[in-house]
Amino acid sequence: MDLSTRSGTVGFQRWALRLVALTLAWNVVEGVVALGAGLPAGSIALVGFGLDSCIEVFAAGVVLWRLLATDGADEAAERRAVFLIGVSFFVLAGYMVLEAGRTLYAREAPEASAPGLVLAALSLVVMPALALGKRWTARRLGSVSLEAESTETFICAYLSFTLLLGLGLNAVAGWWWADPAAALAMVGFVLREGWEAVTKRDLCCDV
Repeated sequence: MDLSTRSGTVGFQRWALRLVALTLAWNVVEGVVALGAGLPAGSIALVGFGLDSCIEVFAAGVVLWRLLATDGADEAAERRAVFLIGVSFFVLAGYMVLEAGRTLYAREAPEASAPGLVLAALSLVVMPALALGKRWTARRLGSVSLEAESTETFICAYLSFTLLLGLGLNAVAGWWWADPAAALAMVGFVLREGWEAVTKRDLCCDV
């Protein structure tokens, strides 16, 4: 590797570290606000959004570990990181199915949540920007774990949209079922991404 290539890789590595650190910080705040607002309101979509933030913190922590590791080219460690991120998708999907199903069966109407609406709107702006930045950087570093984690961030952005839609319909139209329906709307996508991560064999990023 020549000097210019090494310098470019180091630059991308630093940029990746900044993006992951920002993701960690944002999701800690996001998780606290979402759970703090969602539990009293009885909003499954908002609580699920908070748990997704917790999972995103875990996934970002895994990627941070990989970026800081001295054996950056260790394929076995990279594979473990991608597998752990994949497992986190299944944890989230399982929670969302169980809780949304319970809410629909019991016909529990969540209360309107102004903090939840504000959080969803802000996240809808922040998450796509972070996800795109991480995916662009991952493909230049050849980091599959960072690319997989960027997918989690895209999911968080999609969750922000469904959350905003569900909370908004509940607050404006009184459609109580929109909240759990919004949570269920993304379960298939979450499961697909989790399956792709845990069964992934090729650890090469597409440039």
